[in-house]
Amino acid sequence: MKKNKLWKVMSLMLVLSFLLVGCGGEEKKTTEGDKGSSNGESIKIGFLGAKNGNHAAFGIPTLEGMKMAAEDINKAGGLLGKKIEIIEEDHGSKNTEGANVTQKLITRDKVVAIVGDPTTAITKIAAPIAQEKKVVLLSAGAVGTGVVENGDYIFRDTLLDAVAAPAVTKYVKENLGWKKVAVITSMNNDYSVGLSKLFRAALVDNGIEIVAEQSIQDGDQNFSAQVTAIKEKNPDGIVFTGYYTEGGLFMKEVRKQGMKTVMVGGDGLLGDVLMKMGGEAVEGSMIYCGFAADENKAGEKTKKFIEAYKTGNNGTLPDMFAAQGYDAVMLIADAIKAANSDVPEKFRAELAKTKDWTGVSGIITFQENREPIKSPVYLLEVKGGKFTVKETVEIK
Repeated sequence: MKKNKLWKVMSLMLVLSFLLVGCGGEEKKTTEGDKGSSNGESIKIGFLGAKNGNHAAFGIPTLEGMKMAAEDINKAGGLLGKKIEIIEEDHGSKNTEGANVTQKLITRDKVVAIVGDPTTAITKIAAPIAQEKKVVLLSAGAVGTGVVENGDYIFRDTLLDAVAAPAVTKYVKENLGWKKVAVITSMNNDYSVGLSKLFRAALVDNGIEIVAEQSIQDGDQNFSAQVTAIKEKNPDGIVFTGYYTEGGLFMKEVRKQGMKTVMVGGDGLLGDVLMKMGGEAVEGSMIYCGFAADENKAGEKTKKFIEAYKTGNNGTLPDMFAAQGYDAVMLIADAIKAANSDVPEKFRAELAKTKDWTGVSGIITFQENREPIKSPVYLLEVKGGKFTVKETVEIK
């Protein structure tokens, strides 16, 4: 009799255990939309950039912008019932660490998308990895060539050099009367090499003569030979395609040798380091970029972003990298919302359809090859040790 009762109790417990497993299985069951997604309480977006080293002036504001976007999204209720979580990494401005950080974000941290790198060189290192793993990578700074060509998971929300260089070249000819220039290229910098190529073509198309070309290297500190070589050619302007550290030092040497010529370049020169390294020598220097905090001309969305950034950064105005970092997260979030899925394969397709999307940094349309058409071009000028908006050029 006792055995009979014991058997009944055991049978009942067995049935209950099956029911509990069934219930538990029902709770954990994933839909097709969740397959390959973040599968957690948050949607993870990785930051690929530098918090230390020479490129920190690009990376830190990009990260700040990303965090602001995540905070705004989460305050509004999140996305697909989840919060956006920014996963931070730091490659320390070392190209060799770019691949390692990308692998960590994908395999260890399980991000569904990566924003970065702000530089062309490391973006080109990271892009093939993201493409192979089918994780969306959206650079909020890389403007050089050879980025989106890596595959259909690779995007960027930047103002392309191929768009900006011709517009700025036309401006310096028509508005500043430049007829002859010197072109300076940093040969161990992919961004610089690519930008010089674009400027050469634009200069020829606009009938501006290249009277001198000089090569430098990132890390160089003595430019006396290069400046001596261009001085005798007496150019109307200097087209400098490298980064801010070398740009500031180069212009110091230009002034030291008695030249009054100013330089123009791309957003590789955008950073307070330019003024720290160059001082008064960089006054009048012109830099184009995809965003500038022009509070007088900004739309409502941009004004709100500028005010929020100033509040959180002791009154400092946001730069291009902060704005494009913010927009990058928002673009990804809108694509996830449109796809109703945080599966990269699904929201990637929605991201590729982006057309006339208004962000805080401008209006963005992705072409068929995922390259952005972005308007306007901001031409900045160093005045009183600060970047000021000299001109905005609409791209049609």
